[in-house]
Amino acid sequence: VQLQASGGGLVQAGGFLRLSCAASGRSSRTSTTAWFRQVPGKEREFVAVFFRGGSTTDFAGSVKGRFTLSRDNTKNTVYLQMNSLKPEDTAVYYCAASETVISSTKYRASSYAYWGQGTLVTVSS
Repeated sequence: VQLQASGGGLVQAGGFLRLSCAASGRSSRTSTTAWFRQVPGKEREFVAVFFRGGSTTDFAGSVKGRFTLSRDNTKNTVYLQMNSLKPEDTAVYYCAASETVISSTKYRASSYAYWGQGTLVTVSS
Protein backbone atom coordinates (compact mmCIF):
# COMPACT_ATOMS: atom_id res chain seq x y z
CA VAL A 1 0.00 0.00 0.00
CA GLN A 2 1.32 3.43 -0.94
CA LEU A 3 -0.02 6.58 0.65
CA GLN A 4 0.28 10.07 -0.74
CA ALA A 5 -0.49 12.95 1.61
CA SER A 6 -1.08 16.43 0.27
CA GLY A 7 -2.84 19.69 0.99
CA GLY A 8 -0.58 21.32 3.55
CA GLY A 9 0.38 24.95 3.42
CA LEU A 10 0.56 28.25 5.24
CA VAL A 11 -2.64 29.63 6.72
CA GLN A 12 -3.54 32.29 9.25
CA ALA A 13 -5.02 31.40 12.61
CA GLY A 14 -8.74 30.81 12.27
CA GLY A 15 -8.36 29.60 8.71
CA PHE A 16 -8.84 26.16 7.24
CA LEU A 17 -7.10 23.52 5.17
CA ARG A 18 -8.08 20.16 3.77
CA LEU A 19 -5.51 17.41 3.71
CA SER A 20 -5.81 14.45 1.39
CA CYS A 21 -4.46 10.94 1.76
CA ALA A 22 -4.63 8.95 -1.45
CA ALA A 23 -4.03 5.21 -1.24
CA SER A 24 -2.82 2.96 -4.02
CA GLY A 25 -1.80 -0.63 -4.20
CA ARG A 26 -3.51 -3.42 -2.32
CA SER A 27 -5.57 -1.28 0.02
CA SER A 28 -8.91 -2.39 1.38
CA ARG A 29 -11.98 -0.30 2.00
CA THR A 30 -12.09 -1.84 5.46
CA SER A 31 -8.59 -0.72 6.35
CA THR A 32 -8.00 1.83 9.06
CA THR A 33 -6.64 5.21 8.02
CA ALA A 34 -5.30 7.67 10.55
CA TRP A 35 -3.67 11.06 10.69
CA PHE A 36 -0.77 11.90 12.93
CA ARG A 37 1.30 15.03 13.29
CA GLN A 38 4.77 15.78 14.45
CA VAL A 39 6.78 18.82 15.40
CA PRO A 40 10.58 18.79 15.71
CA GLY A 41 11.77 17.26 18.95
CA LYS A 42 8.45 15.64 19.78
CA GLU A 43 6.91 12.26 19.16
CA ARG A 44 4.37 11.71 16.47
CA GLU A 45 0.95 12.60 17.86
CA PHE A 46 -2.41 11.05 17.03
CA VAL A 47 -4.87 13.41 15.34
CA ALA A 48 -7.78 11.45 13.86
CA VAL A 49 -8.74 7.99 12.65
CA PHE A 50 -11.18 6.33 10.29
CA PHE A 51 -11.36 2.94 11.94
CA ARG A 52 -11.99 -0.06 9.67
CA GLY A 53 -13.19 1.86 6.65
CA GLY A 54 -15.13 4.41 8.63
CA SER A 55 -17.19 2.24 10.93
CA THR A 56 -16.07 4.62 13.63
CA THR A 57 -14.09 7.82 13.74
CA ASP A 58 -12.18 9.36 16.59
CA PHE A 59 -10.27 12.55 17.15
CA ALA A 60 -7.68 13.82 19.56
CA GLY A 61 -9.15 16.06 22.20
CA SER A 62 -7.14 19.02 20.94
CA VAL A 63 -8.82 18.92 17.52
CA LYS A 64 -12.28 17.58 18.35
CA GLY A 65 -14.97 19.90 17.07
CA ARG A 66 -12.56 21.58 14.63
CA PHE A 67 -11.35 18.71 12.44
CA THR A 68 -13.50 16.27 10.50
CA LEU A 69 -12.87 13.21 8.36
CA SER A 70 -14.43 12.18 5.09
CA ARG A 71 -13.61 9.76 2.32
CA ASP A 72 -14.16 9.25 -1.36
CA ASN A 73 -14.10 5.53 -2.05
CA THR A 74 -14.09 6.10 -5.81
CA LYS A 75 -10.73 7.83 -5.42
CA ASN A 76 -9.49 5.73 -2.51
CA THR A 77 -8.85 8.98 -0.68
CA VAL A 78 -9.39 10.11 2.89
CA TYR A 79 -9.68 13.78 3.72
CA LEU A 80 -8.91 15.64 6.93
CA GLN A 81 -10.80 18.92 7.02
CA MET A 82 -9.13 21.27 9.47
CA ASN A 83 -11.11 24.33 10.54
CA SER A 84 -10.45 27.09 13.07
CA LEU A 85 -6.76 26.38 12.85
CA LYS A 86 -4.51 27.48 15.67
CA PRO A 87 -0.75 28.12 15.73
CA GLU A 88 -0.35 25.01 17.87
CA ASP A 89 -1.69 22.95 14.96
CA THR A 90 1.53 23.70 13.12
CA ALA A 91 3.25 20.40 12.33
CA VAL A 92 4.05 17.91 9.63
CA TYR A 93 0.94 15.83 9.12
CA TYR A 94 1.19 12.18 8.16
CA CYS A 95 -1.45 9.75 7.05
CA ALA A 96 -1.08 6.12 7.97
CA ALA A 97 -2.94 2.92 7.20
CA SER A 98 -3.27 -0.52 8.62
CA GLU A 99 -5.22 -3.65 7.80
CA THR A 100 -4.74 -5.16 11.23
CA VAL A 101 -4.87 -2.43 13.87
CA ILE A 102 -7.30 -3.05 16.71
CA SER A 103 -9.47 -0.48 18.41
CA SER A 104 -7.44 -0.21 21.58
CA THR A 105 -4.22 0.58 19.73
CA LYS A 106 -5.47 2.73 16.87
CA TYR A 107 -4.04 5.82 18.57
CA ARG A 108 -0.46 4.54 18.44
CA ALA A 109 1.82 5.36 15.56
CA SER A 110 3.53 2.00 16.01
CA SER A 111 0.28 0.25 15.05
CA TYR A 112 0.49 1.41 11.45
CA ALA A 113 2.54 -0.29 8.77
CA TYR A 114 1.98 2.14 5.93
CA TRP A 115 2.82 5.85 5.96
CA GLY A 116 2.58 8.76 3.62
CA GLN A 117 5.45 11.18 3.21
CA GLY A 118 4.02 13.98 5.32
CA THR A 119 2.70 17.39 4.45
CA LEU A 120 3.62 20.56 6.33
CA VAL A 121 0.91 22.70 7.89
CA THR A 122 1.96 26.10 9.21
CA VAL A 123 -0.53 28.28 11.06
CA SER A 124 0.56 31.84 11.64
CA SER A 125 -0.75 33.94 14.51
